[in-house]
Formats: sequence, C-alpha cells, structure tokens
Amino acid sequence: MKVLAAMSGGVDSAVAAARAAEAGHEVVGVHMALSTSREARRTGSRGCCTVEDAEDARRAAERIGIPFYVWDLSADFHDLVVEDFLAEYAAGRTPNPCVRCNERIKFASLLERATLLGFDAVCTGHYASVRAEGPGGAASLHRSRDARKDQSYVLAVMGPEAAARSLFPLGEMEDKAAVRAEARERRLGVSTKPDSYDICFIPDGDTRGFLERSLGEAPGEVVDTEGAVLGHHRGTHGFTVGQRKGLGVERPAEDGRPRYVVDVDPASRRVVIGASELLSTTELEATDLVTFEELEPGRAVSAQIRAHGEAVPAQVSSIPSEGDPLLRVHLEQPVRGVAAGQTLVLYDGDRVLAAATLERRTA
Repeated sequence: MKVLAAMSGGVDSAVAAARAAEAGHEVVGVHMALSTSREARRTGSRGCCTVEDAEDARRAAERIGIPFYVWDLSADFHDLVVEDFLAEYAAGRTPNPCVRCNERIKFASLLERATLLGFDAVCTGHYASVRAEGPGGAASLHRSRDARKDQSYVLAVMGPEAAARSLFPLGEMEDKAAVRAEARERRLGVSTKPDSYDICFIPDGDTRGFLERSLGEAPGEVVDTEGAVLGHHRGTHGFTVGQRKGLGVERPAEDGRPRYVVDVDPASRRVVIGASELLSTTELEATDLVTFEELEPGRAVSAQIRAHGEAVPAQVSSIPSEGDPLLRVHLEQPVRGVAAGQTLVLYDGDRVLAAATLERRTA
C-alpha cells in the first residue's frame, strides 16, 4: 500500500512512519509547515512545526530510508484553524484547535492532497486504533491501549471515511516509554525529544494575550447572576465557562466561596460569574454531528467533553431531524464547565460512536 506519513519532527510520528515502512508499505514522509513565520524557532517544549522540527523530521526519514518532503499548509492552517479559533472566542465559545486541525488539516487538506498524488492512506503518530468492526465491516475508531495518551477524542470528527484511509501504528503501544525505547532501538535521533504541548500557534502559552493581540480590546462588565457589576474586563474573549482565575473581580463573594465564569455574552460584553454549582449540568445539546455508527434515542453511551476528561455514562435523548438540528444527550451524573464550542464525543466502550459540537448547556 502507498502510504503518506505525516512527520511532525517528534518521536511519535517518526516511530509510526518507521513501523509503516517495516510493515511493507511504500512510505513517503511529509512535514506540514503550518507556521506563517518561515523563521519560527522552537521554544522549550512548547509548540511544534518549527524550523527545528522540520529538520528533525528530515533526519528521521533519512534514518528510516524513505523519501521526505516539506509541504507548506500554513495558509490552510491559518484560515481553517487559527481564524476559526479567533472567531469562536469572539462569539463567546470555547473551541478546541487540535480537533479542528485534525479535522481540517491532517484528515482533510492532507488526505485530499495524498489522494490526488495516488496514495492509499495517511499514517500519523496519533494514539488511537482503526479496526474494521463497524456496520458491514466499516472502519471504526477506538481508544488507544495507553489510556493516558489516548487521542481518539480529538480524532473523532474525522468520520469513518477518513478513518478507513488512516494508519495509527502506535494505537496498540503499551505507553510512551515503549515508543521512546523503540525509537532508541531504531536509532532515531528524536528518541529523547520532549513532547510538544499547549496550542502550537501560541508557543508562549499565553492564550489570553494572543486573543487580546488578535481581537483587540472590547471592555465590558463582570457581573453576578443578578446583574450586579462586580468588576470590569478588557474583552469577553479572555474568558471561558468554568474559569476561576483572572476574573477581574474587585471584591470577594459575601460567603467567601470561589466564583467561576458561568456565562459569556459578547453581544452585551458581559461576563457572568457565580457559584460552582451553577456550572453543573446533566443535559447536553450539540450540532454538526459526525457518526461512525447510527444513533437512536435511548442508546446507552459514554460521553466525553474534554480531551483529557473522563467519559461519563449517558443516554441519547434525541437525534437531529429535519426540523431539529440538535443532538441531545442526558448524562447520568452532572459534569461541570460545559461550554459552547467544545467537542462532545460519544463512545461505546472504547469505540467511538459519534462527535458533535456543544451548544450552550440547557440545565
């Protein structure tokens, strides 16, 4: 099989590419240049897709013995991921840029280019597994063996068609230590390279600062649930539901309890804060449903709303119809900090059933 291996410059993608080549596939490595700054340098272990990362990927490909290219996808990344991130925060929502990157870049733009060039599949270093266990033998997406590294949540929006053309050679690896050990055995220079973390296009980790620089200031009020003004802010885009620190409150609560962001309203430029119990909900509503398997009302599932959050027992209340675009899910136990824009992923055991985008909580 002709396989295009996405090589970020890290240890995971290098080992994945090596495993694909060892399995007998005709592998070509490609590094996706996503930064609009051609001189972007790596800072500590933050970020990815820098000049150093491209060189690390090139050296790994040479060691594996596969052709290697660098593709400039920075325009796609900026338009489809960065601009979406800014628009969502400006609308008072809380997006996950890694979900959007996987959906729109790694398994849309990259797969489209791979198809045009005659490749059969795309290989990445994600921690997840694809199996032919769906209805009629269709591709199904599963959690990885290493639950701590599992990335099925951020991959769920890819859908079954993209999953059928994807290889995740690390899905059955015991843990990250085993991946690094294999990289050492293969004499890949990235075996000790630190993991990247945080949002790759905000390498200093200052999300609020990035949003303020990009969206500007739009001063407004911080109020309680009764509308009393407690403080002021420089822009609602600096807040997300569930946030506790940096609220700009000028006096503590009368009962001394901590307060949290419970609502963000860009139209009125108001940030509403309140007690922690106001964050809990058992009812979820979501749009933009992507399914690996047909859902029916009453189906028992597990629901996850954060990449590293726990899945909780739930039941599908209703599915989208011609007159109602919403997927509704009832949780058997309340979860906190549900924010519009987050991704909802439904599981049956370790198998992904569906993904959707959360709207505002209803209860």
